[in-house]
Amino acid sequence: MKNRRHFIKTGLAATFGVAVAAPLLGQNHKSLTKLDFPGLIYTRENQGMWKNKAESHLPQIKIDGGKITLTTNHGMSETHYIVRHTLVDSNGKVIGTKTFYPTDEPVSTYTLPEGYKGTLYATSFCNKHDFWVNEFKV
Repeated sequence: MKNRRHFIKTGLAATFGVAVAAPLLGQNHKSLTKLDFPGLIYTRENQGMWKNKAESHLPQIKIDGGKITLTTNHGMSETHYIVRHTLVDSNGKVIGTKTFYPTDEPVSTYTLPEGYKGTLYATSFCNKHDFWVNEFKV
């Protein structure tokens, strides 16, 4: 029962993170490197208290036509794992999400809206090292 409660609690925290972050990420007038949310959103440029964790927590992006694949190069165990990936457009609209179990590989694939061009935000939420965002353009 403890594992189920932990998973639900972590899932709710990730959902809250997406609900709070999506509108913030949709702020077209700022790039992620200029957002003023230390301790809430972590990026390659702003690693905060998780310095040197970007390589294993920042989602990596592969673009193949209208498909985006996110991979977080992170080990997965019952006590330390990637909880969720999310892909958000420049207006704060969530294109897709995937929630992971500790037994899953942290890889997810999304289809972009037809003809989409612009900025996107890939998110990765770790149950121990918080909310990471990678900004990119297609």
